[in-house]
Amino acid sequence: MDPEARPPVMADVARVAGVSHQTVSRVLNGASHVREETRDRVLAAIRQLDYRPNSAARALVTRRSQTLGVVSFGSVLYGPASMLDGIEQAARSAGYFVSVASLRSLDSRSVQEAVDRLRDQGVEGIAVIAPQTSAVSAIGKLSTVVPVVAVGSGSESRVPVVAIDNESGALAATGHLLDLGHTTVHHVAGPPGWLETTARQNGWRKALKAAGAPVPPVRSGDWSARSGYEAGLGLAADPAVTAVFCANDHMALGLLRALHESGRAIPGDISVVGFDDISEAAYFSPPLTTVRQDFGELGRRALELLVEELNGAGHSRRHILVPPEMVLRWSTGPVPSR
Repeated sequence: MDPEARPPVMADVARVAGVSHQTVSRVLNGASHVREETRDRVLAAIRQLDYRPNSAARALVTRRSQTLGVVSFGSVLYGPASMLDGIEQAARSAGYFVSVASLRSLDSRSVQEAVDRLRDQGVEGIAVIAPQTSAVSAIGKLSTVVPVVAVGSGSESRVPVVAIDNESGALAATGHLLDLGHTTVHHVAGPPGWLETTARQNGWRKALKAAGAPVPPVRSGDWSARSGYEAGLGLAADPAVTAVFCANDHMALGLLRALHESGRAIPGDISVVGFDDISEAAYFSPPLTTVRQDFGELGRRALELLVEELNGAGHSRRHILVPPEMVLRWSTGPVPSR
């Protein structure tokens, strides 16, 4: 590359396209009153010159940075990580840049500091991934002038919310096992303080009560396969257990191993349902029946809600639930004959 060569500027695009500087600006800013033929010539000139608009200068003119902020819970757990990925994918598809502030804890001070850092970067709006009750409290105390949307939060949030309908997913999972003839369903729950834990436990309990089935004691895990394994050892020792709903797939994986080691056939002796549909779920032994979360749709709806807030068309207490989907595989079957 010629060291003295300069990058192309808007005037170069105008010269090659045979239009004015103002016309190039209108095309770049998406103005509607530009003839299609003229727009095509400008876009062809941009490609020919490999022109890259100066985003900082453009933001000064349009007062739009085309950048959104995301406050993320710095976790490798499947749910929060997948929520972040879904938001980033949707934002890129819509032409937005994404700036991420990843936190180790979701207390009020940490969330406010993250929001302030993102505002300093000129973001137009902020999505806060809020899988824990502490995050809901932190969002309620935020002080900011930019629109904020909570992702994965509960209905009690003071800002617009987009979340997976965890309760209906748990209802479906438990109902599936009851429909197979199981007299009750045991539950391995997530840890306290997580919104998914509460919602999935509520759905499980509602399904049992609606069917007039006994409600067994809850066994709590921490989302890990290890905690599912430990819960599974206890459940395997009880001959009355014929069906288990685990609050996520990783705990279901640990549970399956405990059942295998204890000589309990799946689903011949015990049926198992998970939640998430992680990419490995179809390759468990046996392949896991589970509840699939559509994180792509979650990201799209979160972005749509945030853009509505940016344009002043949102509703401050709007709460959108994305329905999950039951995925039937080989880990569930009819209640065993005794």
